[in-house]
Amino acid sequence: MAEVSIEKLAETIDTTVDKLLQQLNDAGITKGKDDSVTESEKAQLLDHLSKQHGGKGAEGPDRMTLQRKSKSTLSVKGSTGKEKSVSVEVRKKRTYVKKSSIDQQKEQERLAEEEAARKEAEQKAQQAAEQKAKEEAERKAKEEAERKAKEEAKRKAQAQRKANEPQDKKVDNAQVEKDRIEAERLQKEAEEAALRKAEEEAKRQAEEARKLAEENEARWKKEEEERRKREETADHHLTTSTYAREAEDESDAREEKSARRKKKKKAPVKAEAPARGRKGKLKAPTSLQHGFQKPVTDVKQEVRISETITVAELASRMAVKGAEVVKTMMKMGDMVTINQVVDQETAQLVAEEMGHKVVLVKENELEVQVLNDRSEIDSTESRAPVVTVMGHVDHGKTSTLDYIRSAKVASGEAGGITQHIGAYHVETEGGMITFLDTPGHAAFTSMRARGAKATDIVILVVAADDGVMPQTKEAVQHAKAAGVPLIVAVNKMDKEGADPDRVKNELAQLDVIPEEWGGDVQFVHISAKAGTGVDALLEAVLMQAELLELTAPTQGSAAGVVIESRLDKGRGPVATVLVQSGQLSQGDIVLCGLEYGRVRAMRDENGKDIKTAGPSIPVEILGLSGVPAAGDEATVVKDERKAREVALYRQGKFRDVKLARQQKAKLENMFTNMTEGDVSEVNIVLKADVQGSIEAIADSLTKLSTDEVKVKIVGSGVGGITETDATLAAASNAIIVGFNVRADASARKVVESENLDLRYYSVIYSLIEEVKQAMSGMLAPEFKQEIIGLAEVRDVFKSPKIGAIAGCMVTEGIVKRSAPIRVLRDNVVIYEGELESLRRFKDDVQEVRNGMECGIGVKNYNDVKVGDQIEVFETVEVQRSL
Repeated sequence: MAEVSIEKLAETIDTTVDKLLQQLNDAGITKGKDDSVTESEKAQLLDHLSKQHGGKGAEGPDRMTLQRKSKSTLSVKGSTGKEKSVSVEVRKKRTYVKKSSIDQQKEQERLAEEEAARKEAEQKAQQAAEQKAKEEAERKAKEEAERKAKEEAKRKAQAQRKANEPQDKKVDNAQVEKDRIEAERLQKEAEEAALRKAEEEAKRQAEEARKLAEENEARWKKEEEERRKREETADHHLTTSTYAREAEDESDAREEKSARRKKKKKAPVKAEAPARGRKGKLKAPTSLQHGFQKPVTDVKQEVRISETITVAELASRMAVKGAEVVKTMMKMGDMVTINQVVDQETAQLVAEEMGHKVVLVKENELEVQVLNDRSEIDSTESRAPVVTVMGHVDHGKTSTLDYIRSAKVASGEAGGITQHIGAYHVETEGGMITFLDTPGHAAFTSMRARGAKATDIVILVVAADDGVMPQTKEAVQHAKAAGVPLIVAVNKMDKEGADPDRVKNELAQLDVIPEEWGGDVQFVHISAKAGTGVDALLEAVLMQAELLELTAPTQGSAAGVVIESRLDKGRGPVATVLVQSGQLSQGDIVLCGLEYGRVRAMRDENGKDIKTAGPSIPVEILGLSGVPAAGDEATVVKDERKAREVALYRQGKFRDVKLARQQKAKLENMFTNMTEGDVSEVNIVLKADVQGSIEAIADSLTKLSTDEVKVKIVGSGVGGITETDATLAAASNAIIVGFNVRADASARKVVESENLDLRYYSVIYSLIEEVKQAMSGMLAPEFKQEIIGLAEVRDVFKSPKIGAIAGCMVTEGIVKRSAPIRVLRDNVVIYEGELESLRRFKDDVQEVRNGMECGIGVKNYNDVKVGDQIEVFETVEVQRSL
């Protein structure tokens, strides 16, 4: 093998000796400055550097494209007769594709199969040859033995004949028998000797065949190795030449730039003598040159994406230019700028589109640290069950709780329907039970779902006279989705028409099977008005709670869930929290969603101040920094400063995510918004007493939107209507809607001065219905054509002034002079226009009624024939509604 010294190799590839030694060391080759490098070590170094720069090493690229350009000039005659010089450039492109590893594997498998088949054929041929040789040897040995026996017998007979004189004709029978036995022995020995000789011959031939097969195997292996080496050498040369060509092209481009810069700049006083490369071009100094070739493929990164990220930061993490990311997003339909914030989902799609691996992260180390720093007690004790009462509207949920609590809650609700989640705990003979009363109206779907998540047992109230209704089915779905056991309370058993069997049959279709039918659901017949069966219902709840074996830590930092929240004018933000574990005390620092604060006061559902609350106790807490969202987790933490940092971090993240999603929505709807000039909008500023009501009302109003009229909630919040809300409504031309809240004095002044539409509601039915009517008034009118008369042509007369006059009989309705008409022939419209004249005898008339004759002249139409029908119609505006 040809070897070259380290210094010579460094000079050849135009790098320093130290850098080359470092690269050799990285490739696993330990060398000194005075050592030499073999060809195999060169190949190993090249393979290492290629892989380091994103290549595939000695494997080379899977595909290589060669391009050639050649220019020539042609002289052609133009339209004026003068010759023009036309430059023609011919481009040739050829792509060489390397066999993939799968193709190579298939080729090896095919060669292995052929080799196995060949070996099997040789083995069979060898066995056939051995068998044939053995049979031939046996046959020859047998023939030889027979021949020798015959000769020996003949020889002995002749000797016997010579020994006996002619005069002695007597035959010795004993001697003849002895000679026969001797002849048989000799024949047997000859056969055995021939058989041994045949076996030795067969073994010799088999040994020769085995040696020949081994020689052929060795020769084939050698040829296969030489062929594989030739292919690898060819691939290696191809890869090396490709890399060398790319390095030369890059070096040429760098040399040209360097030469141009040196022409412009003044030469330094003293500098290193520049080396001359190919074609006499200047090379860059050794310290500025790359060691080896650039990567031949894109380097794929593992990109970590948080909840929001700018386009520039995303490009930086993928190690690509920002313009590439912008171009990719434009191809995907998103028009973005380099500094724009995008959400996590969009960033993930872009990174995966560009071939990178995505790791989604949440940048909430502080939040995790704060939550892990809570004091928790491992010991648990049994706790009271949390029971949610669900069912269709007006089926008696709140009335059932009224009887249990001996209170009058239902009478205090507007319209007699529940519009908030109520939380109560009741002491019974069997222990304490916490009840959550949820609204049954269709608008409060999310509120019911939230109640089902925070509960242990669901009481499904079904009216015996009404049966299963839409919200009943929805309540069953919520309970099953949350994995909560059901207890069915069949209410209104004291009314006429009560049919509990119908309720069981209808619920059985929803896979709610009573215990008496072999299921696992308890059915209790009650009357909330009379109190019948309520004690049995409480016993069923306590029995189910015993089966569930409910436990929770009663000491340590408390954790719970926000059931409802509102803004009280005198007390500030108020949150109803259901404690799920630990002990919540007055003075604790609570982190609650985007808000935080120290508990200044706690009250139970009756408004009584309390100091502590354990698991399954609902309490109202004061002292939060703002109104939390219903459904947020409430957690007690130790450090108020860290709680503030976590809350502010969550608010900032929420704002960034919201902005990113808004921007995404704007971009996605850009073309839709261009064509929305003909779409009407009802803008609404919504204020309500509690967070859950805002959520329910906004969801219901948004569902009223159609393609022609849309509801847009421009502002919403908890608490009374303020001057800010009125100003926002004036700026956006919106209706102010107050649900169980009122406007203050400054807001009323703005409403009067700006002449705004301010409406108060206390029942959600009325609110939705009135907004629906307002939207119906904004619908474009619909026009409908009504046929008012039909005349049949009986005869046609010609008039020199008017043309064809149709003598008609009015068969239906009335024919008006001013109404538009259609001419029908065989019930097909052949002309649509208006009347030019309508006469009764010789008088012009305005209308002709059913059963009378008249003469009709059709304007601009003279092809009226006998048997045609003239249809008279009017266009009527129809009032539309949603």
